[in-house]
Amino acid sequence: MSNPWLDVSIPLDNGMHGWPGDPPFFRAMHAGTAKGDVCNVSTLHLSSHAGTHMDSPFHFLPGTPTLDDIPFDAVIGPARVVPIKHRTAIGAAELKKLNLKKGERILFKTRNSTVSWKKPQFDRDFVYIAKDGAQYIADQGIQTVGVDYLSVGGFYKDGVATHHILLGARVWIIEGLNLSKIKPGEYDLLCLPIKLARGDGAPARCLLRKRS
Repeated sequence: MSNPWLDVSIPLDNGMHGWPGDPPFFRAMHAGTAKGDVCNVSTLHLSSHAGTHMDSPFHFLPGTPTLDDIPFDAVIGPARVVPIKHRTAIGAAELKKLNLKKGERILFKTRNSTVSWKKPQFDRDFVYIAKDGAQYIADQGIQTVGVDYLSVGGFYKDGVATHHILLGARVWIIEGLNLSKIKPGEYDLLCLPIKLARGDGAPARCLLRKRS
């Protein structure tokens, strides 16, 4: 295949990175052919924000849309992967150089993809979207934003504020991408979260395909 789909999702597996305080992902075999059962069946224990996942506005804002309400256009269509050079946060100053356009789907590639995911435990110093960066994204009318670690907001700073700004502006959020093998540029995006009724968030399979 000359133009294959590229999987930028994080596999759900025991011991994987998870947000501190959230239920850790755990999989156990409920039934298994190795022990004489007729089939293999797993039991899963996980947060709704495990691995590669999406946030709905309801994640932080009561009475707002849940994942049931997600427009498919937000997660299927052209997307742009943009490189971020700042080592700490994605701020308005750097974003203003990217010529963001209303309705775009933007995925930020930071050092997280090559550094944070390789650490043995959760990286509290991951690159995040700063409060002023979130406001700039909202003001530009971006439809969907994706980040290459477990939160758009920082662990120590702008965690709640960034979520409130983006979700309040109905910017759909993809978190937990691994863009280490993806070059900046134009792609087709396909990212579908699990259809969790009244979902505040849900794991998703996210694919990219280079646009010719």
